[in-house]
Amino acid sequence: MADVDSQQQWQARAAALSFANQAFIDGEYVDALSGESFACINPANGQVLTSIASCAAADVDRAVAAARRAFEKGHWSRMSAKDRKVRLQKFASLIERHADELALLETLDMGKPIKYSLAADIPGAVKGLNWYAEVIDKIYDDIAPTRADALALVTREPVGVVGLIVPWNFPLYLAYGWKAAPALAAGNAVIVKPAEQSPLTAIRAAELSLEAGIPEGIFNVVPGLGEAAGKALALHPDVDCIGFTGSTEVGKLIMQYAGQSNLKRVSLECGGKSPNIVLADCPDLETAAKAVAFGIFFNQGEVCNAGSRLIVEEAVKDELVERILAWSEKLQPADPLDPATEMGAMVDKNHMNRVLGFVDRGTSEGAALLTGGNRVREETGGYFIPPTVFDGVRNDMTIAQEEIFGPVLAVITCADMDEAVRLANDTVYGLAAEVWTRDITKAHKVARALRAGFVYVNSFDQSDMSTPFGGYKQSGFGRDKSIHAIDKYCELKTTWIELSG
Repeated sequence: MADVDSQQQWQARAAALSFANQAFIDGEYVDALSGESFACINPANGQVLTSIASCAAADVDRAVAAARRAFEKGHWSRMSAKDRKVRLQKFASLIERHADELALLETLDMGKPIKYSLAADIPGAVKGLNWYAEVIDKIYDDIAPTRADALALVTREPVGVVGLIVPWNFPLYLAYGWKAAPALAAGNAVIVKPAEQSPLTAIRAAELSLEAGIPEGIFNVVPGLGEAAGKALALHPDVDCIGFTGSTEVGKLIMQYAGQSNLKRVSLECGGKSPNIVLADCPDLETAAKAVAFGIFFNQGEVCNAGSRLIVEEAVKDELVERILAWSEKLQPADPLDPATEMGAMVDKNHMNRVLGFVDRGTSEGAALLTGGNRVREETGGYFIPPTVFDGVRNDMTIAQEEIFGPVLAVITCADMDEAVRLANDTVYGLAAEVWTRDITKAHKVARALRAGFVYVNSFDQSDMSTPFGGYKQSGFGRDKSIHAIDKYCELKTTWIELSG
């Protein structure tokens, strides 16, 4: 079984692996029209894995034209819900069949531990495709309550050509399970633009869509740099919708591009600076400490809803921080291909240096660095940062306000529940939040008061495909997951029929 394979076995597989490295347009792999490519780097050792086709505006034009033709033919958009369901389920099963290969590509590409690629990322993509496949034939249209001599039908129709610009932290899971799945379920043609830091799984899995029976041109992948391929997709006048996950900075650009082109609809899941509130009556400090540690150090802290701000009542702060530091010692970075590794490499050198820059800023602004904050395993050539904890953080410090997207925890002390909520909401972001208390009344009051799209009580990052995910404020708008995600990839049409005469 893959989950008990040794580090040496994974290393041997990695050495023998071949890479799909072209764009996937209209049912076939093709080079970028310019012939240009960019290097795909293994962040665990700094070595080049392969060269990836670097798509630009001309390639996006080609993909959009293919998607538009395929959509207008109606082989997918007008296919029965039952038949689309069967094909999406087959797509999911094919990804599951290739789980070991895809997990290995994910780990090599962005540095996450193989255990989590196997246990979370690939199964997440499979689960998302299967979940939306099951939803397809269970969504009903409506009849409006009009007067007796008229009939008003409210029907959902696919929006058309959907561009999906996805991040590098959960490459296949977010691209396929959260975004492509509902867009395809609704009957759209899709163009995925993977992050240039982690394009391998999106490219490799694309061809499985054909094997699953999804028509040519309905599913396309255009790798490339954000300022070239991503911008061209968002500006394209024949793209009807953009689904985006990434930074708030880029999300604002996506909105501008939509306005500058055809006023395409946009759904944004952007940055976060999630507060993890631990009140003095926390039911179990050890459970909370473990959740806080994994909430910021899991996936190297490269998680949009990471609990990067610990807001803790003074009475339990010292004990809680001591327990978190003990967990941080257990979560030190190691070889991502070792099945025992809990924490891998940062996605690339630039991002590692960006995170270390925030560490320097935290120290210079007066926060106390308790652990971490430096590059480790430098002899491997990889980009590793250990769990990093700052105490004595004020909420106006840079490390408390800006999204670091790394394993950096800011500990902020509060006097009581009201101050905790005030500090939690004092941010431009509003993606997620957590609260730990044994008092159910307090839990409800805090959850209601927090300006965040997802609030966890006495837990962290517990959810299901049935629960919508997205943010308030500058964390974006629109929701991934749940039935609500299908709405953003559909148009509502009202057909009014006069029955009199």
